[in-house]
Amino acid sequence: MAAPQKWVEAGVKTLSVDEKTGIQALERTAPDLPMQQGKIRCQEFEYIRHGTQCLTANWDVVQGGIIRPTIEPTRTEEDFLAHIRQTVESDPSVKKWAFVCDQLNTHQSASLVQWVASLLHSNIELGEKGKSGILQNKETRAAFLADDQHPVYFIYTPKHCSWLNQIEIWFSILARRLLRRGNFISTQDLKEQILRFIDYFNRTMAKPFNWTYNGKPLSN
Repeated sequence: MAAPQKWVEAGVKTLSVDEKTGIQALERTAPDLPMQQGKIRCQEFEYIRHGTQCLTANWDVVQGGIIRPTIEPTRTEEDFLAHIRQTVESDPSVKKWAFVCDQLNTHQSASLVQWVASLLHSNIELGEKGKSGILQNKETRAAFLADDQHPVYFIYTPKHCSWLNQIEIWFSILARRLLRRGNFISTQDLKEQILRFIDYFNRTMAKPFNWTYNGKPLSN
């Protein structure tokens, strides 16, 4: 946490970003039975499927809270790029954006590289995807996107360590408090309920996550 807090003074906004895919809009075929003395609330186990949605969300590492979420039926590199662009364009006062994310291919796409390059206002030779230069492969694209001299750059978690990304903690909160026992009559209803929950969370519960695990077993 110390580094992102110092970056704030330099005008850097640090966000943890990822997608929660395949969120199902499940409509229960009968209403819940309310909790009574000595009995827990009972939920109908049969449901109607109404499709799925993908939530892409940014967690503010320093301040806490969800910023500029997007909910779409797909998760493509174009969707991720659109999400990053709308996030950056939402606050022109930020001098530099740092996005913490995993190494999914959509987070290291050619279109993302081309957009970041366009922000540099210089004629950078990017090469050709699959053949040469910065666009050649995931490794070359990731190296370019991770350059902290750019106005928008990405901090990638190690492979198989996406759990280190703080947005995953918030996704578990969303699942426990809304999705697990929710009732959604359509994908639009699902989307609206998620956005209402985000608004409620930001107003009443949002605060920075404080890591308490010191990693001692890993140092042995």
